[in-house]
Amino acid sequence: MQTAKLYRMVMPDHLCPFGLKSKALLERHGYEIEDHPLRTRAETDAFMEDEGVETTPQTYIGGERVGGYEELRLFLGLSPAKPEGTTYWPVISLFGMAAAIACAIAWVAAGTLLDARWIRWFIATAMCLLALQKIRDVESFSTMFLNYDLLARRVVRYGYVYPWAEGVAGVLMLAGVLTWFAAPVALFIGTVGAVSVIKAVYVDKRELKCACMGGDSNVPLGFVSLTENLMMAGMGAWMLVRTLV
Repeated sequence: MQTAKLYRMVMPDHLCPFGLKSKALLERHGYEIEDHPLRTRAETDAFMEDEGVETTPQTYIGGERVGGYEELRLFLGLSPAKPEGTTYWPVISLFGMAAAIACAIAWVAAGTLLDARWIRWFIATAMCLLALQKIRDVESFSTMFLNYDLLARRVVRYGYVYPWAEGVAGVLMLAGVLTWFAAPVALFIGTVGAVSVIKAVYVDKRELKCACMGGDSNVPLGFVSLTENLMMAGMGAWMLVRTLV
């Protein structure tokens, strides 16, 4: 069994989370750990000065310094904990959760997953979750949104209204109430959003980040954001027609 030396902060007022993550990672990969807790600020500063490093934890394997938690992941052949660049994972996880919630609603409401209302519940739930991502930092969202949304560029306040409109429409569609209000709202913001994405990505050929997951998203603007807006507009149109017929 290989041995790894781990130096990490274990102070009365601070237990380093990355030290715990490094320890757990080494254990999962079968390393025998020689743990060296740094119990005071002075002890930590002295260690970093002696080793010429700026952070802890630090892992040593085979007499060589591997580095901190991210470096340890790479050493063990794992992907970075926070990969740089564009990623679709936030969207995949959100829509996966929306699908699971829709299944739960279908099971409670009808005792089966094969309910015709499932698609409505799925889209409405996804709208609520997407709205929540935007509302948590509406200032950052509105800034990113202005990069491509055609209406927000003309009426800046629309960037602040959009997340709340999406969330309210989603909740009302989920409940199946006030459809006369929720359906036109979803149809309007979905249509404007779809047109804006088509122009920015497929006409102007711009490479932008999508604001759909909030202001700090690395999701690329394109097919996913277009799909989101088309689903919202389509559901709004379908529910509006049902109301009027």
